[in-house]
Amino acid sequence: MNRFSSASPGIALLNRAPVRDGLGVGLAVGFSGLAFGTTAVTAGLSVAQTCALSLLAFTGASQFALVGVIAGGGSLVAGTLGALLLGTRNTLYGLRLADLLDWRGARRLIAAQGVIDETSAVALAQHGRSDARAGFTTTFAVLFLLWNATTLVGALATERIGDPNAFGLDAVGPAIFLALLWPRLMEGGRTLLVGVLGAAIALAATPFLPPGVPVLLASAAALIALDSPSPTGPTGQEDSR
Repeated sequence: MNRFSSASPGIALLNRAPVRDGLGVGLAVGFSGLAFGTTAVTAGLSVAQTCALSLLAFTGASQFALVGVIAGGGSLVAGTLGALLLGTRNTLYGLRLADLLDWRGARRLIAAQGVIDETSAVALAQHGRSDARAGFTTTFAVLFLLWNATTLVGALATERIGDPNAFGLDAVGPAIFLALLWPRLMEGGRTLLVGVLGAAIALAATPFLPPGVPVLLASAAALIALDSPSPTGPTGQEDSR
């Protein structure tokens, strides 16, 4: 392994655990951009608008929430508010990662664009600042490039097939959104309670309120998580992650 490492810096880089973690997560999630591209165009966005949303927002769940409200006939304001509510978790990630990564100047500004679920998860799973930076950077680079490339492919393909609903592509967005949430719901406990309560609020409000508003009301279910005790490790002390 030492001979390979000295002969090829690229192989040595891939041998680093945080880099492998970042590549795996980036490749696994990045192709979901295909679903977003088809969903956004099906909802009525142009290819340019769809690509701009992926390029500038780059928050998968929030993007799906926005186009989901628009597809249901909701207003842009309601969709944007729902997306912003989902995106607030990235602010909490940023507060934690700012100290962990300890970047300054332009690097910090660039990194701020990449603070999402996947990059935060990979960075926080590492041991030491060097590995955290490597994991964050790899995940961000791979996922950003692949997400935007597949968004473009999905948007262009959908625009060229005529009526996307004839192929059932209107169901792609909700299916992907559920797939993103499913692992967290399977944790059970308070997470599952928040999900079930939020779904119940949205279903109850849907017959009476304009599209988009039930989603905003459903976010009130997350308030019960504020009473959640701090996560603890096996020794009973607070988990520093």
